[in-house]
Amino acid sequence: MLGKRLLVVSNRLPVAVIDNGRKRLKPSSGGLVTALNPILELEGGLWIGWPGLGKSDEVMPLADEHNREHSYSIHPVPLTADQVDKFYLGFANQTIWPLFHDFLGITSFEREHWEMYDEVNRIYAEHVAEHIQPDDFVWVHDYQLMRVGYHLRKLGVKHPVAYFHHIPFPSPDLYRRLPWARELFEGLVSYDSVGFQTLHDRRNFVALARDRLTSARFRIRRRQTIFDHQGHMVQVGNYPISIDFDEFSDGARSKEVRRELKTISEAYRVEHLVLGLDRLDYTKGIPQRFLALERLLEKYPELRGRVSLIQVVVPSRTKVRAYADLKEHLDSLTGRINGRFGTHGYMPIHYFFKHLTRPQLLALYRACEVALITPLRDGMNLVAKEYAASSVDHRNVLVLSEFTGSADQLGKGALLVNPYDLEGTADTLRRALLMEDEERRRRLRDLRAQVRTNDVHRWVSWFVSALSDARRNREDRQGRPEAAGDGGLRDSVPLEPSAHVPETYASKR
Repeated sequence: MLGKRLLVVSNRLPVAVIDNGRKRLKPSSGGLVTALNPILELEGGLWIGWPGLGKSDEVMPLADEHNREHSYSIHPVPLTADQVDKFYLGFANQTIWPLFHDFLGITSFEREHWEMYDEVNRIYAEHVAEHIQPDDFVWVHDYQLMRVGYHLRKLGVKHPVAYFHHIPFPSPDLYRRLPWARELFEGLVSYDSVGFQTLHDRRNFVALARDRLTSARFRIRRRQTIFDHQGHMVQVGNYPISIDFDEFSDGARSKEVRRELKTISEAYRVEHLVLGLDRLDYTKGIPQRFLALERLLEKYPELRGRVSLIQVVVPSRTKVRAYADLKEHLDSLTGRINGRFGTHGYMPIHYFFKHLTRPQLLALYRACEVALITPLRDGMNLVAKEYAASSVDHRNVLVLSEFTGSADQLGKGALLVNPYDLEGTADTLRRALLMEDEERRRRLRDLRAQVRTNDVHRWVSWFVSALSDARRNREDRQGRPEAAGDGGLRDSVPLEPSAHVPETYASKR
C-alpha cells in the first residue's frame, strides 16, 4: 500500500511497560493502536512514542526485544515524571482536551504547562530527526503533538510531514480563548498535510486559517482545502478513522469468544442486555447514560427486571481530579439506581471498572443486543464501528450520540440521540429494545457495509495519498523558488462554507 517506510509519531507507543516484579511490554489499547497496528504489522515501519514507564536504559532492551519479534520497530521517547505531569496530565489533558471538547468551564490555563508542552514537542521532534530516512512518510498524531512539525522545520527537516487530529477541532471563537492560540496554529500550519475526522472539524480549522492568514488563497476540493502559508502549501482534509473490519468480524466467531458468550449467558439471565463501553472520561456521557436508563425504568415499568446495562469503564487519567470525581459520581449513581430498581436476582446496572481481554470484548459486542454509545462530544468513536463489525448474529442495534464523528457515517443504520435529552434517549432505547427483527437486520446490514467499505485500510490510503501529493508539491516547489509567493494558487475560489453550518446530520460530536 505504502511503497515507503511509515514513521508514526504519537504520544504513546502501541505498547506499554508494566512492572509487576519484572518489567515487560504489553499491547496498548486505544483507537490509534486499533487502527494502525494491523497496517504496520503488514507493511513494517517505525513507531516513536513514550512507553509510559521506565528509564531509557530499562526500556531500550524491551524495545529491542519487540523489534526482533514484530514486523515494525518501536523507539521509546523517555520522559521524566515532571514532563509527564505538566505536558500530558497538565497542558494536553487539562487545557487542550476540555477546550477542544467544548468544556471551557473546566479548562485550565497554566503557563508552565504550556512551556513544558512545547519543550516535550521539541524532544519528540529531535527523536524523529535522529531516526528519519530519506523516503519516509512521517505521520504525527493527535493533540499532544501539535508543535512537532514546527520543531522539525526548525531542525532543518525538509520531508513532507503529515498530522492527524483525532479529537474535535473547535470553532474559531472557542479556539481564541487559548492564550497560546497563535503558537499552536503556527505548529499546525508547519505540516504539509493536516487531517481531521469530519468535515465539520475541517471547516472549523479552515475558518481559523482564513481569519489568521488574510493574504492566503484557498482552493477547495471534495475532501481537501489547500492554502499557501509563507510559501508553504498546506493540505487540509477530512478522513474518518476506522478499524480493520475483518479482524473484528472474524474474531467474533472464534472459539474463545463463543466460550465467553456462554459465560455471559449464564451470568446475566435477563431478556435484554445493553452495552456501555468507554474509557473513563467526562466527555463520554456515562452519567447521562445511567440517568437515561433510570428514566426508561421510570417511564416504562413493564421493562423493569427485563433489561440490564453492562457498563465497562476502562481506567484512564485517574490522577487528574476531574476523572477521579467522575468515577466517584458513577459509583454513586450505580448504587442509587440499583437500590431503587434492583430486586433479588436483578440489577439494572452491572458496572465494571477494568480492562477487557479481546475475547471478552468481542463476546460482549455479540451478547448485548443494544449498544448505547452516548458521548457528549467525540472525534470519531471506534467502539460504534467495532460493535457493528462484531455483530455477526445480525440482531444487534446501535444507539449512537449525534455528537460523535461516527454518526456521519453510521447515521443511516444507527438510532441517533442527543445524550443531553434524557427523555428522548430513554424513548429511543425502548425503540431499540422492541425493534422488529426485519428492521434490526436491515439497519445492521447498513452499518456493517459502511464499516467494511470505509475500513482502516481506506483511511490510511486517503492519508498516504494526501501525503504523496504533499511530497510532490514540496519537491516541485523546491525546484521552482519563484512559486514561493502564492504556491500556484492563483485562481479565485469561493469561500469555504461556514464552520457553523451543520453537516449531513443534525449536529456533530
